Amino acid sequence: MSSFVPRDAETLAERARYTSDGLTTVSCLDCLVSVEVRKNTDHQTAIQWSAEAQGQCPVLSGRDSIHEGCPRLGASIDAAVREGRLPVGVAE
Repeated sequence: MSSFVPRDAETLAERARYTSDGLTTVSCLDCLVSVEVRKNTDHQTAIQWSAEAQGQCPVLSGRDSIHEGCPRLGASIDAAVREGRLPVGVAE
C-alpha cells in the first residue's frame, strides 16, 4: 500500500506550519533533555520528541510509546510558560 506524499506547495507549507513553525526549545529541569514545544492554548501542547531525546529521558526511555508523556517535562513546560519563555497561542 502506498502512502500519500504531498507535493503541492500549499500542502507542504501547511505541513511545515503544523510540524515545525512556532516551536520553542524547552529543556527538562530534571534530566536536561531538550524537545521542541508549541502551546496553542492553555490546554493543548504539541511536543516534538527526537529519538535521541526520547532515549535520554529516564521516564520515557523504557517505554515503547511517548503518548503518556513525562510529568517532569510537563512541569518544565509549565515553568517555561510562567516565566515567559514559551508563548501560548498562535503567533500571526
